Amino acid sequence: MTTFKAPSNIALVKYWGKKGEQLPANPSISFTLTHCYTQTSIDYERRTESSIASGDPFSFNFSFDGQPKPSFHPKISTFFERILPYLPFLKDYHFNIASHNSFPHSSGIASSASAMAALSVCLMKIAVELGETYTEEAFWQKASFLARLGSGSACRSVKGSIVVWGEHPALTGSSDEYGITYPLPVHEVFQNYQDTILLIDRGQKQVSSTVGHNLMHGHPFAEARFAQANEHINQLVSSFASGDLDHFMEIVESEALTLHAMMQTSIPYFILMHPNTLEVIQRVWQYRKDTKVPLCFTLDAGTNVHLLYPKTSITEAKWFIEEELAQFCEGRLYIHDEVGQLI
Repeated sequence: MTTFKAPSNIALVKYWGKKGEQLPANPSISFTLTHCYTQTSIDYERRTESSIASGDPFSFNFSFDGQPKPSFHPKISTFFERILPYLPFLKDYHFNIASHNSFPHSSGIASSASAMAALSVCLMKIAVELGETYTEEAFWQKASFLARLGSGSACRSVKGSIVVWGEHPALTGSSDEYGITYPLPVHEVFQNYQDTILLIDRGQKQVSSTVGHNLMHGHPFAEARFAQANEHINQLVSSFASGDLDHFMEIVESEALTLHAMMQTSIPYFILMHPNTLEVIQRVWQYRKDTKVPLCFTLDAGTNVHLLYPKTSITEAKWFIEEELAQFCEGRLYIHDEVGQLI
C-alpha cells in the first residue's frame, strides 16, 4: 500500500482562466496549508483476464472516510484517461483508493486540489515500485504535472510551502505545466504565516471552477486581468523579500476582489460572496484601521474568507475572530491553519 498526505493551498495571486489542457492563463502563487489536507492510500493488484475482457479501460474502487463513493468514479476515470500516456500501467492494474479529508467534506473548503495532489503522488510512488526511475526533482515535477491534469490548482499542493504555478520571467524554473517551490528569498515573517478559514457557508459552491475558468474566454477584461496578475507577482516578489506587510496585504486583497469582479462581469455573471462575506471584509478593514494589526483577507471561488496574519499577531487575531467574526460563520465554525513546512 502506498500513502500520501497532500495539503490544501490558498492562492495569493489567483489563477482564473486557462488555455490548452489545464494550462493557466496567468501565473499564480499560493501558501500551502498544514492542517487542512487529504490523505490517500492505494493498494493495487494486476487485473484479471475477465476484468480486462470487460472492456472497461480502468479498474478501481474509491472510498471516502471508509464509505464507497461511486459518485467520484467519473472524475477519477477522466483523470486516468488524461494521465494514461504518462502512466501506462494504469490500464493493467486494479486500484483500491481510500481517501480522507482532515476538514469536514461539507465545510465549503475546496478539496479537489489536495485530493488530486494526494492521488497523483500515490500513483507516482506506484510507478517507482513498478520499476520506473526518477531523480528526486523529476519525481516531484511529474507528480505536480499529473496533479494539474486532475485539477489545475492541485499542482500547487504537491511540494513546497510557497508555490508558483505558471511561467513568469522573474521566477527561474517556473512553468505552466507544474508547480515549483518559490525560488527567491522569503522574509521570516511569511514562513509561519497564519490562515484562519472562516466558514461563512458550508454548502457546495453554486458555480464549478471549470465553468468559471471557461467564462474568461471572451471576457471583456481578461487581458487586463492577466497583465495585472503578472504585475502583482512582481510586486509580491518585492514584499516577500522585504517583509513589507502593508504592500503584501494590498496585493492579496486586490487579488481576492479582482477574482470575484471577474465572476461578476462575465456572461453569464454570478456572485459567490454572501452578505456575511461582505460583513467580514468590512470588519477586517475597520479593525485594521483602528488597531494597525496586520490582518488581511483573501477569498477563493466561494463564500468563505481566509484571514491571513503573521504569527506575532495570533493573540489579537484569535480574539477578534471569536469576538467579532465568528457570529458571521455558519455555526460559528472556523479553522485555524498556517503555512506548512512541506517537504
